[in-house]
Amino acid sequence: MRPGWQDRRVKLLVAALASELVAFEQDPDGFERLVTGPGKMHATYALTRRLDAGGVEEIVVVGTAGALDASLTGVYDIAEALQHDVSDIDGVVGQHVSLPARVVTGRGDAVIATGDSFVDDADAVASIRSLGATLVDMETYSYIWVAQQFGVPITVLKAVSDNAQDDAITDWRDAVAACSVVLRREVRERYGV
Repeated sequence: MRPGWQDRRVKLLVAALASELVAFEQDPDGFERLVTGPGKMHATYALTRRLDAGGVEEIVVVGTAGALDASLTGVYDIAEALQHDVSDIDGVVGQHVSLPARVVTGRGDAVIATGDSFVDDADAVASIRSLGATLVDMETYSYIWVAQQFGVPITVLKAVSDNAQDDAITDWRDAVAACSVVLRREVRERYGV
């Protein structure tokens, strides 16, 4: 066991970008904040380093996601994640050569597809939707996988910021602050802080 591993006492509030936390105070009561940077590698590295130091009883991820269906709005509690930008040795998209095809949180109601590029193209959306996802982002698979390696419970809350196509990056830039406000309200309701 690592030093401090059994001495868990904080919830870790995680986001990829500081802009996704603009509505949150620096460290809400009982929480410690971690901004990992965008993409799977940044997410994996930053969360692994923090969890390796110990003292974390739960991870709460907040952030934005693109909707693969234009009718989706609001905040979603992620149940499982897959990687849309990998394939196995047989060329099966969504299957990794050494990682599980899907990782689960043990709660939630939505499936998110994670990849290292910002999705804003109708063809990409159709391809990703065929994998069974309803949302898309750049970090969630990594967060869940790392949490599982450390045995730390994780909740992932994603606010829909754009429709993942037709100049979605402009929509995301306009929506990220509003999404942060909605996510702050959700964390307050769930955790009383």
